[in-house]
Amino acid sequence: MRVIAGNNRGLNLQAPEGMDTRPTTDRIKETLFNMIAFDLPDANFLDLFAGSGQIGIEALSRGAKEAVFVEKDKKAYDCIEKNLIKAKLTDKATVLKTDISMALNNLNNHESFDIVFMDPPYDKLIEKQVLEQLKDKSYIDDYTLIIVEASLNTSFDYVTDLGYEITKEKIYKTNKHIFLKKA
Repeated sequence: MRVIAGNNRGLNLQAPEGMDTRPTTDRIKETLFNMIAFDLPDANFLDLFAGSGQIGIEALSRGAKEAVFVEKDKKAYDCIEKNLIKAKLTDKATVLKTDISMALNNLNNHESFDIVFMDPPYDKLIEKQVLEQLKDKSYIDDYTLIIVEASLNTSFDYVTDLGYEITKEKIYKTNKHIFLKKA
């Protein structure tokens, strides 16, 4: 697992030990970041279920102004901290070691996020719960791009009821990215 582009291009990152995280493959990560390349410069980036932190670190490497990482697992949290130090990005990062609900509430005074990325455990409808919470947050505005990584069989037929619209969908062999904005 490595940083693909930007200031930290080629930097190898650590992944937490064990099977609790599922790092996004380099190929999928490259496709994702090619799709959002013009949205990244000076962006405020929120990385939910951050795992190793590779997605937020990639965003920072490619020009995001700031990344907030949310991860409650201690091993993964420690891994994010180590990867940020290795990448020399600690001054642009905030790492919250807490569950998602608590983190989303703790961010109430944060300025708007330009991009929110979430990669929750697959097939547990956790993304729906997070989207329900995000819809009324002051830091999510009409311009915020929300990207959800999910299994291929995850349905997003409920998003219009929550006030979102799907702006794009990218399907890979093993999973997909859903791009959402407020409707």
